[in-house]
Amino acid sequence: MISQEQMFDVLLEADPTFQPAWDAFVDKWRDQIELPLYLALGDLARHVIGKLENDRIGDLQRIFAAVERWLADGDELVREAATIGLLEDLQNPNLHKTTSPDRLKQWLGPLGAMQWSEVERFWSGQTARA
Repeated sequence: MISQEQMFDVLLEADPTFQPAWDAFVDKWRDQIELPLYLALGDLARHVIGKLENDRIGDLQRIFAAVERWLADGDELVREAATIGLLEDLQNPNLHKTTSPDRLKQWLGPLGAMQWSEVERFWSGQTARA
């Protein structure tokens, strides 16, 4: 079971290019008892979207494989963070300058695709909760 303390280890193994952003995040929040992981997931969403916008898509398969592991093997907090903290941010059209959220769907695994759809249904008012 992947815990919140381990979730970014899984991601960094899949995408070492996020390491500088992660190190800066950890340094900024080092005095906190618990890292505000939702803020880090927002940074990760911008990182992923940046890769898409700059046509550096080679890492996206590995990144989304890590997200799939979070959803499959993560504890409840990790699964929720992956969905609400990352997938929801990736769907935010305000974060996409030259792309659209739908372009990311091709890299989603089965669990990621299911959660992506849940978030879409929530924001369209079709469900009460993502």
